[in-house]
Amino acid sequence: MLTFLGFAMIATFLVLIMMKKMSPIAALVLIPALFCVFAGQGAHLGDYVIDGVGKLALTAAMLMFAIVYFGVMIDVGLFDPIVRGILRFCKADPVRVVVGTAVLAAIVSLDGDGSTTFMITVSAMYPLYKRLGLSLVVMTGVAATANGVMNTLPWGGPTARAATALKLDAGDVFVPMIPALAVGLLCVFALAYALGLKERRRLGTLALPGGAEPQPVAVAAAGPAAPAAAGPADTAPAAGHRDESRTDAAAGPASGPASPASGPASPASGPASPAAGAAAAGFQGLDPRRPTLRPRLYWFNAGLTAALLTAMIMELLPIPVLFLLGAALALTVNFPHMPDQKARIAAHADNVLNVAGMVFAAAVFTGVLSGTGMVKHMADWLVAAIPEGMGPHMALVTGLLSLPLTYFMSNDGFYFGVLPVLAEAGAAHGVSPLEIARASLVGQALHMSSPLVPAVYVLVGMAGVEFGDHTRFTVKWAALTSLAVLAAGMLFGII
Repeated sequence: MLTFLGFAMIATFLVLIMMKKMSPIAALVLIPALFCVFAGQGAHLGDYVIDGVGKLALTAAMLMFAIVYFGVMIDVGLFDPIVRGILRFCKADPVRVVVGTAVLAAIVSLDGDGSTTFMITVSAMYPLYKRLGLSLVVMTGVAATANGVMNTLPWGGPTARAATALKLDAGDVFVPMIPALAVGLLCVFALAYALGLKERRRLGTLALPGGAEPQPVAVAAAGPAAPAAAGPADTAPAAGHRDESRTDAAAGPASGPASPASGPASPASGPASPAAGAAAAGFQGLDPRRPTLRPRLYWFNAGLTAALLTAMIMELLPIPVLFLLGAALALTVNFPHMPDQKARIAAHADNVLNVAGMVFAAAVFTGVLSGTGMVKHMADWLVAAIPEGMGPHMALVTGLLSLPLTYFMSNDGFYFGVLPVLAEAGAAHGVSPLEIARASLVGQALHMSSPLVPAVYVLVGMAGVEFGDHTRFTVKWAALTSLAVLAAGMLFGII
């Protein structure tokens, strides 16, 4: 009964959000609450939710302060040189733009944190996509898939979980997987190239008006846009004036579109020309002389960011603590006056609220799945359904199961709840736990677009893409990438 309810709850959730019948927050809260009652455990709903919130509270705190930190870094111009370099490389060629998105997401993913990757990638690439009229869902799909492949780094989470669950060394699990993961990354670049060609055919030959390069923009969870009041560089506000347009652009939906309906959201939709794309989105380049820029503090901010990422990789402190300290220090140094600090926090408040709200809503979903026992029953049913003759091929089975299970379950639930069972079944047929652990990593490309991954809401929120649109577009490509990693692992004798 619980097995059926678990699968039915997940299917109901996915269908409703992909058909846009419910918002993700409402679906994440109401559907599990309803199925908890169906399971006859409605009286325990409060306990399940509190347990789920407790498990995700640190993630919510990390995302809140990470958004503030990187929002401030974008405000002060830390990433402007990087963005200008990317835009010079991409020019107005859709193929270069989409491939550049994949490369940037893969490079930034080296820090091991998905939300950081998505904030930097969207902040850099969003203006160009809007100016050229490219599909924003292509951007989110490519970025999520690239980050999913790179998420297997030892400090990214899944590898450490697999090694811990099976009492193995993380290096022994990860290092032999590098060739297979490299194949996965090449698949992402090939996908980006193919999608870029499709966009080029859709839009034709493009050119930025007057050879101008779009500037990085502040983006908000409800849909990024620069207000009409924010004109080009020659209309910059005078020194000493309050930066109303900058705050409004970052602060919320009132200044721009709240959904992809106002801009391209799929390869089949959106304006047919870059001029139309700019007009439809109300695109304006962010003033390169905006008052929030701090050129004299550029190297301080660069050093602070490098130190923060290094401390994350070395695990000197918990990640939420690092971002909390980093955000406080960045605000204090760059904006020493209290009104300026309040303005910067207010500028990013909508993004923080939307993402944190989504995380706590997801806590209801995961809390009910775990608390009612649905996850355990679903996992036991899947393992029991494996034919006895597949025992010697448990590494392959584990790789295949990692795709749906890491999509429908949290990484903790899969690696600490299901993986030991699969490893035990494999050991009975002489399959090494190392092979099982390596095979369990192949589903991460798909996992990063799971509705249970908080970082994906940062991605779709900042890009102004509906989660259902992102899911419909990305799942098939991410699944193919995961299968390519699995095939490469078997071909190279790693799995």
